[in-house]
Amino acid sequence: MLREKHTIDAKDKILGRLASEIAVLLRGKHKTNFTPHLDLGDEVIVVNTSKIKVSGNKTKNKKYYRHSGYPGGIKEISYQKLFENNPNKVLRKAIYGMLPDNKLRKKMMARLKLYETERS
Repeated sequence: MLREKHTIDAKDKILGRLASEIAVLLRGKHKTNFTPHLDLGDEVIVVNTSKIKVSGNKTKNKKYYRHSGYPGGIKEISYQKLFENNPNKVLRKAIYGMLPDNKLRKKMMARLKLYETERS
């Protein structure tokens, strides 16, 4: 099982379109021998994550939620604040949501490398 390395420049790319492209590569759906229960995906390196774009008013209106598990324990953070703090986390969350919710997802995400600026 030979894994290829894909390097993607995220500069001026739309978040969702980029995330779906990366999810396909991580999962291995672009290969002719794709099988849903096998992990045949490739390694993906993404550079310039701090230059990702979103369309419309998502910069102001999009929210991310998490819950502690306790009553009243819901937390909310806006896209703008999360992107300022860590642009890699925004892309990682988008890709994570596009992969299947099974035991292979963690292995697929381990093959994803994100960098904010151009790697030398």
